[in-house]
Amino acid sequence: MASKKEIRIGMIGYKFMGKAHSHAYKDVPMFFPDCPTPVMQAICGRDATWVSQAATQFGWNRYETDWRKLVASDDVDVVDINAPSDAHKEIAIAAAEAGKIVFCEKPLALTLADAREMERAVAKAGVKHMIGFNYRFVPAVLLAKKLIDEGRLGRIFHFRGVFLQDWIIDPNFPLVWRLDKSIAGSGAHGDLGAHVIDLAHFLVGDIAEVVGVNETFIKERPIATKMTGLTATASEDAEKGKVTVDDATAFLARFTNGALGTIEATRMAPGHRCTNAFEINGSKGSVKFEFERMNELQVYFTDDADDVQGFRRVIATDAPHAYAAHWWPAGHTIGYEHSLVHEVAELMTAIEEDRLPSPNFSDGVRCQEVLTAVDLSIDNRSWVKVSEV
Repeated sequence: MASKKEIRIGMIGYKFMGKAHSHAYKDVPMFFPDCPTPVMQAICGRDATWVSQAATQFGWNRYETDWRKLVASDDVDVVDINAPSDAHKEIAIAAAEAGKIVFCEKPLALTLADAREMERAVAKAGVKHMIGFNYRFVPAVLLAKKLIDEGRLGRIFHFRGVFLQDWIIDPNFPLVWRLDKSIAGSGAHGDLGAHVIDLAHFLVGDIAEVVGVNETFIKERPIATKMTGLTATASEDAEKGKVTVDDATAFLARFTNGALGTIEATRMAPGHRCTNAFEINGSKGSVKFEFERMNELQVYFTDDADDVQGFRRVIATDAPHAYAAHWWPAGHTIGYEHSLVHEVAELMTAIEEDRLPSPNFSDGVRCQEVLTAVDLSIDNRSWVKVSEV
C-alpha cells in the first residue's frame, strides 16, 4: 500500500463512467484536501488506440490493454471496474484475490448468483469494496435521508420512484451493448431501476415482496458500427439484430416496515432525458426529489399552520447540508459530476479510516435480489418474496 495520503487507482473502462470516475479522482484533492489523494496510476481498455487517447485526455499515468496485468500490478491499490456488466464478476474476483480494494459500478453482476459470488470473494479476501450508487451522494437526497431518520416525516407509508429516459426512442437507434442481455444483464430494469431500488433501500428500508410487468417495445434495431457511452452509429444498410432486454419495467413493492412502493424504469419516455425522481409520504410529511433539479428537495410538513401549508422548496447547496461546505458560496449549484466526487471521497475516507465504504457489495446484492425477484414475478405473473430468490 502507498503512503496514507496517496491511494493508487487502476481503472478498467474509459467511456461514460470512465470519464465520470476520472473527473472525480481529479477533483477530490482540490475540494476534499483532508482525504487521501487518489493517484491515477493506470487505465485499461481493450482498444489500444481509444484507451491511450483516454489516458492522455483524462490524465492517467499509463494505460494497459489487459486487465489481468493491471490487477497484478504492484503499484495499484484500488481496482475500479466500470466496464460493461459482463466483465464485472471475473475482474472483481481476480482483484480481490490479488488483495486489491474493489470499486465496481452497478449493477454488480449479470445475475444474482454472480453477485453473491463476488460478495463472497471480497469477504474471503478481507478486502474493502464499494459499489457505484452515486445518487446516494446528492445533498438533497441526503437531506431526505436525514428527515426520515430523525422521524420528521413520521411513519413512512409510500415510496414512489421513477427513472425515465428517452435516448432509444428512435426505432433506428443502433443495437448498442446496453440492449444485449448477454453483456448488460438487463435493460432499463437493471440499468436505471437499480438506482431507484437502491434509493428505496437507502431511504425507506428493505423491500419484502414485489410484482412486476415489463415490455420490449422495439424488438429489432440496426447493428451498431460504433458505440461511445450512450451514443452510437450504424450504416444505412445495416442488418438488424434482436433486442434482448426490456425497454421498460414497472413493479409494485411492499417494504418490510409495511410501506408500499411503486418503481418504474423506462428508456421510452419522450422528453425525459434523466428523470430520476421519487416521492416519499409519511404520517407527518412528504418529500419530493427530481434529479434534473438535483439541488432542490420539496418538503411538506403536516404541522405547518393551515394558512401556509404546502410543499416548500429547499435548496440544498448551503451548510449545514451534506457536502455543501466543500463547494461554492451559498446558492451556487452543483451537478451530476459532484455526486461522483462525493462517492470517491467516501471511498478514500473509508480506506483511511480502515472501514468498509458505503454503499458496498452487500448493497449491490440486496439490489440484485430485488431485480431478480421482479423478473421472477413477471415470469410467474405473481407476487414474489425477495427472501426466497
